[in-house]
Amino acid sequence: MEDKIVTAAEAYEADALPRKVDVHTEEAEGDAGVPELLTKKPVKQKSAAEWAYERLILYIQNFEKQLDNEHEIAMGMVGGETGALRIEGMGFFDPDIVTFYGSDPSGAKTQLIQHVSQLSVTLRALPKAVPMAEPRRIGFKLGKDLGSA
Repeated sequence: MEDKIVTAAEAYEADALPRKVDVHTEEAEGDAGVPELLTKKPVKQKSAAEWAYERLILYIQNFEKQLDNEHEIAMGMVGGETGALRIEGMGFFDPDIVTFYGSDPSGAKTQLIQHVSQLSVTLRALPKAVPMAEPRRIGFKLGKDLGSA
């Protein structure tokens, strides 16, 4: 093998640029890697909350692309009897808090506030809350923050 000589600038850039790798048993549509907008500000200059928020948006958008018109995105919550949260909003509070807003399957207003070190999100597809309505797609709205919508 041939060793490649890396300049200090190249090493710094490689350390600062995010990478995203996903491997599936079958091809997954819409998994295009890291959008350029996420690479404009080096990861080291982002808070843990901002960086987690941006990456969650990408996962939510990709998951929603795989849903049919009869399902909307929700997240499963770990621990207790909390069940699922239909995702209707998401935010972050620097330096280390991510917040999810929505409702549970009974329609009760729900908010999850989580420290990034405890972040564990299971994305789920739930039948639409109102059978006749178009499915709500939060990923599209969240993507406006990233300039990818």
